[in-house]
Amino acid sequence: MHLSRRSFLKTSALAAAGATLLPPKLLAARKPKELVGVQLYSIRDAMKADPLATLTKLADMGYQHVEHANYIDRKFYGYAPKEFKKVLDDLGLKMPSGHTVMRGEHWDAAKKDFTDAWKYTVEDAAVLGQEYVISPWLDESLRKSYDGLLQFMEVFNKSGELCKKSGMKFGYHNHDFEFSESLNGQTLYDLILTHTDPKLVIQQLDIGNMIGGGGDPQAILSKYPDRFPSMHVKDEIASQEEHSGYESTILGKGIVGTKEIAAMGKKMGGTKHFIIEQESYQGMDPLDSVKEDLMIMKKWGYVS
Repeated sequence: MHLSRRSFLKTSALAAAGATLLPPKLLAARKPKELVGVQLYSIRDAMKADPLATLTKLADMGYQHVEHANYIDRKFYGYAPKEFKKVLDDLGLKMPSGHTVMRGEHWDAAKKDFTDAWKYTVEDAAVLGQEYVISPWLDESLRKSYDGLLQFMEVFNKSGELCKKSGMKFGYHNHDFEFSESLNGQTLYDLILTHTDPKLVIQQLDIGNMIGGGGDPQAILSKYPDRFPSMHVKDEIASQEEHSGYESTILGKGIVGTKEIAAMGKKMGGTKHFIIEQESYQGMDPLDSVKEDLMIMKKWGYVS
């Protein structure tokens, strides 16, 4: 059937108008809901030796998102924020999140304000277009007492308020001690989740780290639904070399049940960022490891 240009334009206009009448949820459903990235600590030696060449290899593998673990003296892997953003842009990479430890000294209790060092951390994260500013550690001094921990959880919330001003959220990334250590009869992780505001502080659940501390990813996702917009997808095998008794391995080859946990995170955890992290390699080259991890995630139905 032949359509005149006028009929074609009229039909197209009606179709466009109809699309605008669709419920927002249906329109949103057309867009990819999740992203897959890699934590650059997985390839830390290569990033230290030659960041540009290493990021180029990641892009060639098919990665589109990375998460940093190196912010020192206002530089990412030796690059000033705007320079690093250009490096990423040129390679078609985005950095939706990054790891920088927020320590006790970043909060000035006398002034009731953050130090310049932490303000710069947030400011530079915004330059890179990050969605989340994530602290991946909690110093032992901050978790010695119940009252001390709760006071620092208020600092977490205040960091969330600071990040919010730049259109971001503050986040916390667990290890194993949050599940093996308790205060007043509650695990540290329960205290962290209970005393942080979900509107300001997101949780990045590392489903591998928690195993060594006795944590159960399924139980945590069930107990705290919609609290984990970001997840470190990781698998673990037994190890006599690590203090936790476990070390990471290629996805699907360990005991975590990574595929099932990731699906559970997507279904009930509110997870939309799936960040691959592998810290041990069983003789493989780290770059080969994260390449295989990405292939597995794609096989499981996740896009990069």
